[in-house]
Amino acid sequence: MLQRIEDIDAALVDRLQHSAFKYFLKYSNPENGLVADTSIGGVPASIAAVGFALSSYPVGVERHWISREEAAERTVNTLRFFAEARQGEERHATGHRGFFYHFLHMDTGHRAWNSELSTIDTALLVAGILTAAQYFNREDDETETEIRELATFIYERVDWRWALNKGDTICMGWKPSSGFLRWRYHGFDEAIILYALALGSPTHPIPQSCYDAFTSSYSWMLHGEQSYLYAGPLFIHLFSHAWIDFRGIRDRPMAERDWDYFRNTQVVINVQRDYAERNPGQFVGYNRNIWGFSACDGPPPTRRMRGGRQPKVLGYAARGAPLGPDDGTIAPWAALACLPYDKQAALDGTKALLTTYPNLLLEGGFPGGFNPTVKTKRPEGWVDDRTVGIDQGLVVMTIENERSDFIWKLMRQSPVIRLGLERAGFTGGWLEGIEPAEVVRKFG
Repeated sequence: MLQRIEDIDAALVDRLQHSAFKYFLKYSNPENGLVADTSIGGVPASIAAVGFALSSYPVGVERHWISREEAAERTVNTLRFFAEARQGEERHATGHRGFFYHFLHMDTGHRAWNSELSTIDTALLVAGILTAAQYFNREDDETETEIRELATFIYERVDWRWALNKGDTICMGWKPSSGFLRWRYHGFDEAIILYALALGSPTHPIPQSCYDAFTSSYSWMLHGEQSYLYAGPLFIHLFSHAWIDFRGIRDRPMAERDWDYFRNTQVVINVQRDYAERNPGQFVGYNRNIWGFSACDGPPPTRRMRGGRQPKVLGYAARGAPLGPDDGTIAPWAALACLPYDKQAALDGTKALLTTYPNLLLEGGFPGGFNPTVKTKRPEGWVDDRTVGIDQGLVVMTIENERSDFIWKLMRQSPVIRLGLERAGFTGGWLEGIEPAEVVRKFG
């Protein structure tokens, strides 16, 4: 009976992972590799979604959802586009100084929505490019050789030092009309992958002191008696982690506390579940197995709330726990994306969602968000009418890291990731030849 239950869980996870992967086949332009930000018609591409797609294609090959030849063809078309697309200060270029605009028109690849030249989204794109280069490693295959050559060119062109804008941390973005944005990546957020890539660059590396400046304003909280690195939205604890195997490796802030980012994410999952169980805002549907507070879309302004409540809904927001913000909106993909860190919590959360809200799925995958406190004719309340590319890619990658260690194993072998982490001050674990299974026993 126990084995049968395990088989059912495996089949569910496989189905949800496959559905998430299909997003990149349906909502992409195969001629240039651009991937739509969401499933809504007419939206532009998100360069971060392209990075997740490039990381997901190898998973699709290994799972026999796509042939290696088709995946390589999609990948090389993508890399050719980014290598050849117009770089310059003009308003409608695709990028500048090796970076790319956050949103691009699906057909032309020109800048869309007056978007910023985004440092973090460029980093997520480059992470996907480097994943592809690591996977497509056949020396006697012209397409795979071109993938590796284009990946090197695109990565080495990025001027990470320019993005410092004479400061000690990386700016979030730049616009041709107004210059650099005033915000920087400073303090714990999703930018560890950004700093690792910038530190490891052979052409435009930033100083190691920049990573020290990034970590200098980390904020720590207590969960019970355990001190953990705080960031409210769950995606912050998952994005860099999709590529980087943090099991047992430590930078200086973590070493000083005898801690690591992998275990930190495990605690954050408990924080989110405990918050949902306490439900201080008394929202509909929250419990220990229905949770997930992260950046996602939310309902538009409405007075129709269940239980006579009239909380302010936030629209798109980076929701978080335990300090909020919170308006009753749940990111339904979040529990599943936690599979490598707390398998039981992820499975319990995913099954509870699908049992309680059997009509929640959209095209077989999780929508961007839903809010059961909003009064509608369906028990799910308000449900986002779209799936989101980066959510689907995160699900594909994190599930595969749990199932086979696949993305983590690829990137542990990446000289770029290794050098970037070492320059950031990471030591221990697989950086020193200790296999991850041993790391878990030693540090877990």
